[in-house]
Amino acid sequence: MLARFFATILCPDPTRSPPPISDLLGFFFFSGAPLSPDPTRRNSAGRLPENRPLILRRYLDLSGVRRRENRSVKKLIGTSEEDDEEEMEMDVKEEDDDDDEEDGEKHVAATQVMVGIDGGMPTSSSSNNNRFQQHQQIQEQVGTPGGGGGRRCRPLEEKERTKLRERHRRAITARILAGLRRHGNYNLRVRADINDVISALAREAGWVVLPDGTTFPSRSQGPRPAAVNSTAVTSSSSHMVPQQTPTASIRGVNSGYRNSVEYNACHIKGVYVPNASPYDLSTSTRSQSSSMVRDGGEQTEIHPLISGSMDTVDDKQMVEIPQKSPERDFSGTPYIPVYVMLPLGVVNMKCELVDPDGLLKQLRVLKSVNVDGVVVDCWWGIVEAHAPQEYNWNGYKRLFQMVRETKLKLRVVMSFHECGGNVGDDVCIPLPHWVAEIGRSNPDIFFTDREGRRNPECLSWGIDKERVLRGRTAIEVYFDYMRSFRIEFHEFFEDGIISMIQVGLGPCGELRYPACPVKHGWRYPGIGEFQCYDQYLLKSLRKAAEARGHSLWARGPDNAGSYNSRPHETSFFCDGGDYDGYYGRFFLNWYCKVLVDHGERVLSLAKLAFDGTCISAKLSGIHWWYKTASHAAELTAGFYNPCNRDGYAAIMAMLKKYGASLNFTCAELHLLDHAEDFQEALANPEGLVWQVLNAAWDVSIPVAKENSLPCHDRVAYNKILANAKPSTDPDGRHLSYFTYLRLSPHLMERHNFMEFERFVRRMHGEAVLNL
Repeated sequence: MLARFFATILCPDPTRSPPPISDLLGFFFFSGAPLSPDPTRRNSAGRLPENRPLILRRYLDLSGVRRRENRSVKKLIGTSEEDDEEEMEMDVKEEDDDDDEEDGEKHVAATQVMVGIDGGMPTSSSSNNNRFQQHQQIQEQVGTPGGGGGRRCRPLEEKERTKLRERHRRAITARILAGLRRHGNYNLRVRADINDVISALAREAGWVVLPDGTTFPSRSQGPRPAAVNSTAVTSSSSHMVPQQTPTASIRGVNSGYRNSVEYNACHIKGVYVPNASPYDLSTSTRSQSSSMVRDGGEQTEIHPLISGSMDTVDDKQMVEIPQKSPERDFSGTPYIPVYVMLPLGVVNMKCELVDPDGLLKQLRVLKSVNVDGVVVDCWWGIVEAHAPQEYNWNGYKRLFQMVRETKLKLRVVMSFHECGGNVGDDVCIPLPHWVAEIGRSNPDIFFTDREGRRNPECLSWGIDKERVLRGRTAIEVYFDYMRSFRIEFHEFFEDGIISMIQVGLGPCGELRYPACPVKHGWRYPGIGEFQCYDQYLLKSLRKAAEARGHSLWARGPDNAGSYNSRPHETSFFCDGGDYDGYYGRFFLNWYCKVLVDHGERVLSLAKLAFDGTCISAKLSGIHWWYKTASHAAELTAGFYNPCNRDGYAAIMAMLKKYGASLNFTCAELHLLDHAEDFQEALANPEGLVWQVLNAAWDVSIPVAKENSLPCHDRVAYNKILANAKPSTDPDGRHLSYFTYLRLSPHLMERHNFMEFERFVRRMHGEAVLNL
């Protein structure tokens, strides 16, 4: 039984036959003397008897060395360390014990072979052959790398000195961590390693340290390093996981970070590093990654965003990467603040802040790359949800406190519309319940199309002066809401945390008619429908027709098609159609005037409620069918902008009157993803952008922008930058600020966030490398 037990230990490979019993006997009776009952007893000289088994003497000698080393390490550390440092030292000892056990196993195997060959025990010829093969294998395993199998392993004394130095190094690390915790206010985790220490010091110096170890200056501390290839860092160990180094041709785009590497959450001098890192590459992204074989047979990860061709030469794959076109240098250009819009559902229907810890992490990450502030919607359907003039601001109070703590600025949107059903909406926030109850008995408070379909996305502008909302007009309801906000958050206005108020003026908070509702079947690039068939707007139209002396004109066009019609398919919008006739001009003038009058009424009360604070209005970019004569999609949205008329001048004059700035959506980003559709839709987003910008700049209105669709690639960012800082403008005019739409996990992925950080720096006029 004992022989079988030790045979299993000394020959763990089940495919190999165990050593013969003679070898086992030779192992335990090395010098021919039997094993005494007490093999640990030492002689009078304090040494182990020579007739003790070699492996047992080796084990006891190592145990003595370990005890002496542990005593020296404890003497170096001291006895006043805290509990977390003791746990760290226990972890270090466990790792050292594992190393010693591995060395012991190698020594046992080597001893077995040496005893079987040199011990003088008689064996058969087959046993000699087996032992000779084992001896060769052991020599190959313990030999020095790169040398022959006959080389000897490192001396025992050198190994022991190496282990002792490693223990001393770890002991010094433990004392460094203890000092940082006690005196530096660094909230390092219990088992923090040297990587955490370096990261904490780098962040204290104002640098950005991503979870994979990539480090670069967050402000104007110098150019960002070209290489972002990094080694994956495992926080639970002080060792680094090696990665293959990419070739020079793809250096700077290779990413060594993987989702399996979890970065433990820790507060470091006010900068929070997320637990589940938002910079992880998605599964689909990793699956698209390819590898490149170099001369040495090594494989390196090639980022999926790299475009190039793969050639095979002499059974080796080579990547041919096309040269990038030179980018415009924005260093030294005017500083344009960058704001990030928060998620739509950051506050739930109970006016409670959703996931405050996760949001705080993201805010701190945004601040680390010098984002100027955030934009948040204050939803009317949440704050005044249950009864008129009963406001609940609790969730927004906590949110604004977090923004103040992270030292970010805040721009607030007074959102008087419904959330849900439009492009990009991922939550549903309806209008207040008491408004919906009124709408069930009086559906004409909502916009209505020719077929009588109601759109509860926002209130019709026909009730701006009608007391149909529990004794109040729509304008009075908006004013009471804005005045309550101003009183509730007075301290944030006084401290300058709230830097601007954007006033919602229609669907999606934009000054336009809801002419293209997805819920009613509209699909791009349909022209949309006129939304003037509720009783209140029809009443206004009738008065305008009677004042003109043409009572028959008190109707909407009956030949303007449907939501998904094309201009040439209708008699109203086709070239030479009714839109340019007498009735068409009358109707479109009235339709556009209702839009401008609504904006003027709301902004006049907003200026009164937020006296001393900048206000703004949002305008959407309806860019499809811009190259046609009628501009049909703009006409149904309320912008009377055919080819022979400037439909935005009246809007800019109204904004100028009340000192409001303009926030314009960057609709030209559609062009990057739907080029073929734009050919069909005869769109000209760039032409629309320049028309609106010039109309605003001609009357000295500050213009801001936001992207209409999510963008994460450099091409889209370059498009925004070119429009934000036009190089051909003779007066050097530029945007007042830019709003990025919006904060999301996709933005926080490592590659996307690095592109976003680069975009922010260029918006700020800082120098960046053209990688």
